[in-house]
Amino acid sequence: MKRWMLGLALLAVATAWGLAEKAKGVSYPEGYRRWYHVKTLVLQAGHPLYDAFGGIHHVYANEKAKQGLSTGKYANGAVFVFDLLEAPVEGNALSEGSRKLLAVMEKDSNRFADTGGWGFQAFSAGDPQKPIVVNAKEQCFSCHESQKDKDFVFSSWRP
Repeated sequence: MKRWMLGLALLAVATAWGLAEKAKGVSYPEGYRRWYHVKTLVLQAGHPLYDAFGGIHHVYANEKAKQGLSTGKYANGAVFVFDLLEAPVEGNALSEGSRKLLAVMEKDSNRFADTGGWGFQAFSAGDPQKPIVVNAKEQCFSCHESQKDKDFVFSSWRP
């Protein structure tokens, strides 16, 4: 009986810890390909960010992020997705290759006050089971700080 109670207590603690971690983090954005497509761009060799982000970039915005793009003010719940793919050239054509990563920005001024109100996460090869951001302030926000006048968002509204 004591083992059963101990097992139940450990399960409760582990579940609470897991829920707390998820509550403070950024989740994988299911269905993002049906969101508003903000833009596509290609970073080629020679660009200063090529080593980390070379390839084809597709940027998507949920409805709240789309509204923020047009107003310049982002409400809590705004989410951007940055889909980064390899960009192989074959037969004089640039095409989409393998997914390198899927990066996510989520606006929540309360949970992410240390990073301008934005939470950041990236998933290796787009796999929801492979989050790679361990320190959003250093790995993501340090670059986004340069966009403070745009609420830390690089993308712009293009009707």
